[in-house]
This record gives sequence, C-alpha cells and structure tokens, in this order.
Amino acid sequence: MILCITHSQDFYNIDLFFDYLQSKNIPFFRLNSDGLSHQMKLNLTDDSFIITDEAGNKINSKDIKAVWHRKSWNIAIPEDLDENYAAVFLNEYESLRFNLFTALEHLLWINPLQAERKIESNKILQLTLAKKNNLIIPETLFSNDEEAVKEFFYQFCHGKAIAKLHGTISKSMNGQEMVSTLLFEENNLEQLSDITVCPMIFQPYIEKEYELRIVYLNGEFFTGKINSNAHADWRIYQSEFIWEQYELPKNIEENLNLMMKEMGLIFGAIDMIKSTDGNYYFLEVNPQGEWGMLQKELDFPIAQRIADYLINRIHTNEQ
Repeated sequence: MILCITHSQDFYNIDLFFDYLQSKNIPFFRLNSDGLSHQMKLNLTDDSFIITDEAGNKINSKDIKAVWHRKSWNIAIPEDLDENYAAVFLNEYESLRFNLFTALEHLLWINPLQAERKIESNKILQLTLAKKNNLIIPETLFSNDEEAVKEFFYQFCHGKAIAKLHGTISKSMNGQEMVSTLLFEENNLEQLSDITVCPMIFQPYIEKEYELRIVYLNGEFFTGKINSNAHADWRIYQSEFIWEQYELPKNIEENLNLMMKEMGLIFGAIDMIKSTDGNYYFLEVNPQGEWGMLQKELDFPIAQRIADYLINRIHTNEQ
C-alpha cells in the first residue's frame, strides 16, 4: 500500500500517478491533507492509526509500505465553527496531523519528512548548500531592517532588486491566491517603512536569457525552459509561455545532485536562471513544487518515475 498525501483540489499529476499504480496492481490510498479534520474519523494509538475519510474509505497504518508527500494544504475550518474556537480547532488538528505523519517516519518517504521540513522552511540554508556545492547564487538579504535593505540595494542591486516572501501562499500554478515576486527599484524605497510588519528576501534583479524549472528525482533530471525575461515571476504569466525541453550542462547536474543529496531530498522542483552574463544562478528548490506543466507540455513521465521509485524500493525492502 502506497499512501499519497495531497489535497482536495489536486488533479492531473495525482491522477496520472494513481492510473499508473492501478496498471501495476499496486494498492494506494489518497489522503487529503486539508481534510484531516472533522471531515474524517482519526484514531491514533502508540503503535498504529486508522483513518476513515469523508467517502468512507479506511486505511490502517500497518498496511502502508511507502509515502508520497505530494503536497500539504492548510486544514479546512468548518464554516459554522464559532470563530472563538478556530485557533483551538487548528492547533489540535494540526497536532494530530503531525502525530499521524511522524508515526510513519520509519517508512520510505518522498521526501523524508524532517529533511523536507528543514529545507522547505529555510531558503537561506538552501542558498548556503547550493553555494557549498559549487552553484552560483545571487547576493541575498532576508531582513526587516529598512536601512539595511537600502544599503544592500545600493551595494549590490544596480538599480533593480527582487523582493519576495520567504514562504509562498499560492495554492496552484494558475496564480490563484499567489503573491508574486516583486520588482523593486529605487523609487520604491520609500515603501520600506512597512518592512518590520513583513520581513522579505531581497536579491539583485538578474538579467536573464531564460528561466528553468528542473524536476529532480533521485539523480534524474527533467528540465523545462521558458523565455520569461519580461517578467520577474513567470508563474503569474505562465499562459504566455511555451515550454521547451532543455538539457542542463553536466557540471550543473552534478552540482545539483550533490546539493540535493546533502539536503536529504529525493525529489524537488528547482528554479534556476540562465543569465545574460552566461552563468546559471540557483534560486530555490521546492520539495513539493509543481511539475504538471512539464509532464503535460513536454511529455516527461514524472508521475510514472515517482511511482516506479516507490515500487522498486518497496520490493527491495521486502526481499
């Protein structure tokens, strides 16, 4: 049994994954992370748990052999819940969800839970490990200090900077509920007075030939290229672009592979820029990043490769 942790609005990627498992006669269970609440029956003991989802499907943790942590969403709060109880509701259900997930840590995960949490929640660590493994990174400042940001801007940014949140609040690749990366110029500096309310990451704007979305799976690379030099964040304007297959230079693949192994990640969606100065700049890796557009537009068999990795590892462990 393969457990897939995803969310209620997930489709396409997850459907391809399940179709492939069915073709191999591999049992699976879909667990919607946002529905891990009053919508399900949840029973956890010291050595196992049983979940019955909103459709009546039941799973016992003792039957699970591997976990694909596709994506987690925030837990849905009942519409009729008294707002005075919302904080308690979320705290207790998030605690229960964490207990459920950690009860499975001894199994094979894509990605290992603690490694994923550590990397996903620390963009500065990502950049540190990228640089350690011979990848070029932009100068970066994560700050709530207006004067420090101005000093950084004048020292490194040559009139243009990128400002972005450490986390993302997007739910999909279509821009819904997404705060995009912002282009920051000298005439925007007066807006920094509010930076103490919301610390941001600042980097010089990199003049780009094109951007790359790289899907990494245990040493294998699936890379798509888009010419998005007119926009700071291609995700908002993705309907304007045509994806092309791209072959990374071998030294970039080798360095990315070393970085991912040091991070403890089996899977990740990596963003890089090929600059007009000829260099490849590492921006970030999202352990739960999107890749459906690469499978759909470029016919990359990513869903099938994820399934094959889990199936092969399960069979290896059983021998």
